[in-house]
Amino acid sequence: MSNIILESTLTCPHCGHIETVTMPTDACQWFYECRHCHAVLKPKPGDCCVFCSYGTVPCPPIQASGGKQGSCCSP
Repeated sequence: MSNIILESTLTCPHCGHIETVTMPTDACQWFYECRHCHAVLKPKPGDCCVFCSYGTVPCPPIQASGGKQGSCCSP
């Protein structure tokens, strides 16, 4: 496994709130509640998790697979 980045900056599509979050290393995160507006973020169609949809860095499982979807833990 090469250098996996563990922090991603999420931007809420509802209110624009920006927050840097430490990602789980062993699973995708399918839901995330915005701390500002409390909207529950869900992955966009085709993405495995909220980090791949709204973050600056894809989740660790996707990074480890070289960016290949389907090698991750899709819902």
